[in-house]
Amino acid sequence: MATGKDRQKQLAREHHERQLARRLEREQRAKRTAIIGSTVGVVVVVGGIVAAVALLGGGDDSKTDAATTAQPSTSAQDTAAPTASASAAAGPKPFDAKTSTCDYVAEKGGGVVKDVGLPPKKVKLKPATKTMTLNTNLGDIEVTLDNAKAPCTVNSLAYLAEKKFYDGSKCHRLGSAQFPMLQCGDPQAKADGKGESDGAGGPGYVMAEENLQGASYKRGVMAMAKTQAPGTTGSQFFLIFGDLGQLPPDYTPVGTITKGLDILDKVNKAGVLTPGQDGTGAPKETVEFKSVTISGKS
Repeated sequence: MATGKDRQKQLAREHHERQLARRLEREQRAKRTAIIGSTVGVVVVVGGIVAAVALLGGGDDSKTDAATTAQPSTSAQDTAAPTASASAAAGPKPFDAKTSTCDYVAEKGGGVVKDVGLPPKKVKLKPATKTMTLNTNLGDIEVTLDNAKAPCTVNSLAYLAEKKFYDGSKCHRLGSAQFPMLQCGDPQAKADGKGESDGAGGPGYVMAEENLQGASYKRGVMAMAKTQAPGTTGSQFFLIFGDLGQLPPDYTPVGTITKGLDILDKVNKAGVLTPGQDGTGAPKETVEFKSVTISGKS
């Protein structure tokens, strides 16, 4: 006959098993949760993120599992969950094929803005591809941009490049082995492992995500960072040097890296300055954009 002490042991064992089950579930969710993002304010990648957006796991099992809400972002606090801003709530409209126009909405949710105005709304789908050259202190990184499938994003990148928005900026977030990517595009990021606002910078406007059907985040893909909310793509992007297949198809795949993957591998090998809870952080090997140009005319 079971005693009260035996019953206590059984309850304790069952409680332990439930804790293990919940921990396993959190880890599995964490692998599916995006850690790349951009933020609409200091939080937040890219909003609370990128980035950008780390996973908060761990802690007391009696508390809400933060991993279920953590999302990618580009903010100083890559562990905070992004929040939708008023402008994001209104939501920029997707590309209008009938009029060949894009919708760029002023971002009013905060963040560190480098204001260069709004890109022209009218775009052209030809040429189908354009070449983006990131001239860095470590050499050139070239990306073939998919203008046919992501015209609004490519148009925005071209506009920002023309305005020298990216010149002098540094890539502020290097992913861990689990999230092999380098996140860039915050014009104000210090990328020294100390900048509390790193990841919070942007152009002051957002746009709708594009080219999401069948989106795959493999080695050599360049995709745009955003917050958890839709319609929050800004200036930040991430360059993938491994396999990020666990990411949901929420981030605009805008191009393919054709030159410079060896540079990304070198940066990855050097590691990060101060890893966050998700293993990401400012890269030890500084990557600074001397200039960014986009070529290819219709």
